[in-house]
Amino acid sequence: MKKNIIKEKSFSFAIRIVKFSQYLINDKREFVLSKQVLRSGTSVGALVRESENAESKADFIHKLSIAQKEINETIYWLELLYNTDYVSQTQFDSIIVDAIELKKIITSIIKTSKNII
Repeated sequence: MKKNIIKEKSFSFAIRIVKFSQYLINDKREFVLSKQVLRSGTSVGALVRESENAESKADFIHKLSIAQKEINETIYWLELLYNTDYVSQTQFDSIIVDAIELKKIITSIIKTSKNII
């Protein structure tokens, strides 16, 4: 069975985001931004899963385009959390790399899929 890299990476990222959100709530006592990053960060994997059962190539591209928007929003929240001193440079550097990698993979899949239509 062929490995689905985007499926695996988006699920692993969602797990990181859940734990990151728990850290923000429990250790930093931050409740609003943590919910924002939790929502957008976990929705990426959900949209990737939805795209697996897309009704058409256009629907597949549409679902991944929404995932692309969600990962971009997640990057925004991560940058905001870093720039407001909720997370350290080390914490930020660790998670932002995964977010940017996901965004690049999703963007590549969308571009490739559009060329196939």
